[in-house]
Amino acid sequence: MPGSAGFRERAHTADWELEVWAPDLLSLLEQAARGMYTLMGTSLRPAERFVRDLELPANDQESLLVDFLTELLYLVEAENLGVVNYHLRMEGDKFLAHLEGAPVANLTKEIKAVTYHNLAIRQTERGLRANVVFDV
Repeated sequence: MPGSAGFRERAHTADWELEVWAPDLLSLLEQAARGMYTLMGTSLRPAERFVRDLELPANDQESLLVDFLTELLYLVEAENLGVVNYHLRMEGDKFLAHLEGAPVANLTKEIKAVTYHNLAIRQTERGLRANVVFDV
C-alpha cells in the first residue's frame, strides 16, 4: 500500500469506485474527499476563497463517510464550491468540519451520488481502508 494515507480509482462496472486508506478516521474522510474531487476533475479558482463549518452526527463510520461526501458534493452542485483545506474533529457523537475552499472553475466529470454499495470501513495493520462507490 503506497503511503500512510491516499486514494486511487478502482475499476468498477457501471459506476466509479475509489479505494481510500489512512491511519485514522478523520484522515480517511479527508482522503475520500480529495479522491472524489480528483475523480470529478475539479479545478478551483485561485483567488476567491470561502469558509464553511459543517456539523454531522457520527453514529457510525460508514454513514459519516457517506454524509460527509454528500455534503461536499452538494457544495459543488448547488453552490459551485470546492474544498481545499480540511480541519476535522470529533466531539462526542458529533463530527465537526471547518472547510476552506474556492469556487469551482471547471469539472470534467459529474458524480450524481455517494452510495453505500459494498461500503465497509475496515481496520488494517496500517490504519483504516474503505472502498467508496459513486453513482455517475
